[in-house]
Amino acid sequence: MSKMIMGAQGEWEIVIGMEVHAQVLSVSKLFSGAATAFGAEPNAQVSFVDAGMPGMLPVINKFCVEQAVRTGLGLKAQVNRSSVFDRKNYFYPDLPSGYQISQYKNPIVGEGEVYIDLAGGETVRVGIERLHLEQDAGKSLHDQHPDQSYVDLNRSGIALMEIVTKPDMRSSEEAAAFLRKLRAIVRYLGTCDGNMDEGSMRADVNVSVRKPGGPLGTRCEIKNVNSMRFIAQAVEFEARRQVDLIESGGTVRQETRLFDSKLGETRPMRSKEEAHDYRYFPDPDLLPLELEQAWIDTIAASLPELPDEKKARFMRDLGLSAYDAGVLVTERELADYFEDLARGIDAKSAVNWLNNEILGRLNRDGRTIADCPVTAHANNTILKMIADRTISGKIAKDVLDIVWSEGGDPADVVRARGLVQMTDTSAIEKAIDAVIAANPDKVEEVKAKPKLAGWFVGQVMKQTGGKANPQVVNALLKTRLELPEEG
Repeated sequence: MSKMIMGAQGEWEIVIGMEVHAQVLSVSKLFSGAATAFGAEPNAQVSFVDAGMPGMLPVINKFCVEQAVRTGLGLKAQVNRSSVFDRKNYFYPDLPSGYQISQYKNPIVGEGEVYIDLAGGETVRVGIERLHLEQDAGKSLHDQHPDQSYVDLNRSGIALMEIVTKPDMRSSEEAAAFLRKLRAIVRYLGTCDGNMDEGSMRADVNVSVRKPGGPLGTRCEIKNVNSMRFIAQAVEFEARRQVDLIESGGTVRQETRLFDSKLGETRPMRSKEEAHDYRYFPDPDLLPLELEQAWIDTIAASLPELPDEKKARFMRDLGLSAYDAGVLVTERELADYFEDLARGIDAKSAVNWLNNEILGRLNRDGRTIADCPVTAHANNTILKMIADRTISGKIAKDVLDIVWSEGGDPADVVRARGLVQMTDTSAIEKAIDAVIAANPDKVEEVKAKPKLAGWFVGQVMKQTGGKANPQVVNALLKTRLELPEEG
């Protein structure tokens, strides 16, 4: 994960830029009314426009434009009030028109920035070069028939936001962290669902190497990487490949490569196209896109609190550490759950309960916070019962298990099952006497080694079914066993 890679001729610097394709969260496509639902039967969601039928004219989807503006504002980027759609010309079987409607010199969003937090507390700024709208192509299927390839046009015409970074990243860790942060931002905004396994977010990663402080090297583009782990692996392999190639006397060719996740390596796909290869020109069927500032301001006013602002608030108002706050804001659902959980109680206790008890059980069951079987309010009730000593920490975990599997209100469970913490000293003293009477040899040991008192506490808790107040048990045991006060 170093920002430098060691070669036979010394250190080399890794330089990384990224082009992220994020599918706009919209029920219809960019230039047609066809549906965008994932998992539909092949070619079930295709209009005449998507199929490139002669004479069919595109009509811009205003909501997709709004989603692009919202994303640009979330990236602290310049929203351009005037932008142009262009035709990007190339032939491919799943591109029925023979061109893709995209944006080239005049995109809808200009420069912005994203800040990423790294292990060790380092924060890195990644510049955003641009965000432009474009339509997706279809999909060629090569595994449906031994001799033929099929084409599915369901994705043809789906709105994409291509988010292009500046070459500001210097390690595989930074590249993975950037995509993770970008995914969080668009999910907070509600502009892309970020489901990488469904193809709604994928990244082209540009990697080059250079001597520290030297001119930029020749870059290779690794296409369609769809996970943070694969991005890190692809960067590590490609950087090492380029260093070894240069040091052996070879030359890095600008090309497009694919990442083989099974072998953990990149391989050539085709030579890298330049802009002139696509023969861009303004689409004659679409007028320039002109946005009113008042409309942009209305969208800006509707933005939710984003991860960086939420993290700062958690640290400032709740006293959380940068690490705890950073973990909580990675997913909007997790942050919202935490805020409901922590109402009226100590924030650090809420974080510990969430991390150790809730997320642990979710991980065990293969679930996410979005489908947690116990509500944040119910967990808040459990923590309040611990705080006011209605139940012990051990009983609290038992109550959580019951509500997790059976449902119900935690307070009702505690009352109905007689789980209220025992604070009656006479009852606790009886349990202590029973433990002492049954273990005379341990009594002599604890007088010689007072630290063994913890064993007696455990036995008394077992005797009382975990309902005794541990603090009361400790105090009574010290008196009963005549143990010295600590300190």
